[in-house]
Amino acid sequence: MAIAFNFAARSDVGMVRSNNEDSGYAGPHLLAMADGMGGHAGGDVASSTILGALVGLDGESFSGVDATQALLRRITSANAELGQLAHDDPDLDGMGTTLIAILRARDKLVLAHIGDSRAFVVRDGVVSQITKDHSFVQSLVDEGRLTPEEASTHPQRSLVTRVLTGADGEEPDVVVRQAIVGDRYLICSDGLTDYVARDTIDEVLTTERKPADCAERLVQLALRSGAPDNVTVVIGDVVDLTKLVPSDSPQIVGAAAAVRRHTRPIPLTPAAKAAALSDEASGRSRDEDVELAEEGSHSRTATLLRILGIGLVAAILLVGGGYAAWAWSQAQVYVGVNDGRVAVFKGVDQTLGPITLSEAETTSGIAIDDLPDFYRAQLDRGITMEDRADAAALVGNLEVQAQACRYAKSQGLACTTVASTWVTPTPTPTPSSTGSSTPTPGSTPTGGTPTGGTPTGSPSPSATVSPNA
Repeated sequence: MAIAFNFAARSDVGMVRSNNEDSGYAGPHLLAMADGMGGHAGGDVASSTILGALVGLDGESFSGVDATQALLRRITSANAELGQLAHDDPDLDGMGTTLIAILRARDKLVLAHIGDSRAFVVRDGVVSQITKDHSFVQSLVDEGRLTPEEASTHPQRSLVTRVLTGADGEEPDVVVRQAIVGDRYLICSDGLTDYVARDTIDEVLTTERKPADCAERLVQLALRSGAPDNVTVVIGDVVDLTKLVPSDSPQIVGAAAAVRRHTRPIPLTPAAKAAALSDEASGRSRDEDVELAEEGSHSRTATLLRILGIGLVAAILLVGGGYAAWAWSQAQVYVGVNDGRVAVFKGVDQTLGPITLSEAETTSGIAIDDLPDFYRAQLDRGITMEDRADAAALVGNLEVQAQACRYAKSQGLACTTVASTWVTPTPTPTPSSTGSSTPTPGSTPTGGTPTGGTPTGSPSPSATVSPNA
C-alpha cells in the first residue's frame, strides 16, 4: 500500500519574544521540528540549519534501515555544520537546538529525537506521547522523585540535558515504527506543551478532522494562554494514496522560513530539491558566491555603522566634546564578569585608549567557575540587555544554573547543561483546558528567575547530563 502524510505546520513567535527560534517542516514524507536555543547566540540559526539539512530526504525512497542511516547522516553532518558556524562566528558560540524528525520509509516511520520537544500519536482515538524528554525534570521523574504532574510545573523544567550544539558525539534517539493508515502524528515545541493542558491537546487532536485546522487551533490555544515562548506545531496524518493524495508542496514555518545569513535557502519544489542534491553530490554549494540582499547588505551596513559609531565616540571624547556620547554609553546595560563573578555593568564593553566605557554596577555572588561553558563564553564577551530589569532577570537565571551545576559536580557528573532561552521573566501560566493562565507559586518562566520555593523532589536546583542513549 502506498502511503504518505497529509500534513500541516504552524508557528507563532508568541506574545513575549521578539524573534522566532523554532523551525518547522511538513511534507508528504517528512515531518520535522527544531526548537532553537541560545537567544543572542543564534537559536534561530541552529534550528533552521538542522531542518535545512533534512528536507532533501522528503520524497526519497528508502527502506527502514536505509532511512535510519540517511537520517542520522544528515543530522550528524548538520550538527558538524553548527560547530563550524560557531567557530567561524564567535557570536554564534553557545547556540543549540532540539530536534524531532519523522521520515517515512515505505510502510515504516523512522523517528529521531533529541531535547525536550515532544511527539504524540493518535491511534483509534487514543493519544500517546512517543518521546521522552531529555531534561533534568524527566530524570527526576525516572528516579521517582517527581510525578509527571509535578514535572509539568517544575521551576527547572526548561533545563535540557541533550541537544544539538555542534559538539562531537551528540546523537538523537532513533526508533522505527510501523506506519498505520489513520494514525495522526503531532510534533511540537514546548511552547505548546508547557502552556496548554494535555487533556486539551488530546481533545483537539481527536476532534479536528483536518491537519491544518488542528495545527491552527493548537497554536491559538497557546496564544490564549499567554504564549511566553515561541510555539510550533507540525501535524501529519498517515493516509492511503489510493484514497487521498495530499499536497506535494511542503510547508516551512518559523525561523527556517526566513532567508538569513548563515543559512541556505530550503528547496521546496522537486526541481529545487534535485538541484540541491546534485550540488551536494558534486561538492558544490549554490550559495558560496551568493549574497542575500536582505541580509548581506544589512549585515555590512550594521557592521560599518558600528565601527563608525565607535570611531565617532572616540573622536568626540578625545576632543573633549563627548558629553552626549558619554551619556548615551552610560545608559547602556550588559551582564559580564567582574573579579570572577557575574556582574551587571553600565556602559558599553569597549575601551578607547585609557578610557573605559563601562563599570560594574552590581556584582553577584555567582562565581563564573560554577557555570557551564555555554554561559562562560557568553559572559566573557558581555551580554547586552535592554534594561536593568532584563539584566536582573538574567542574573537570576544564572543563579539557578550555578546551583544546578554545583549539584551536578557534587554527584561526580559533568556540568554541560544548556537552558532553553535568555528572556525576561513572565508569569508561568498554569495549563488549563480553557486556555487561560495564572502564575504558579514557586514556578519559573522559561529562562527566567524563580519566584520562590525550591525544586520539588530535589535536594537543590540541579541538572545532570545523562549518557547518550
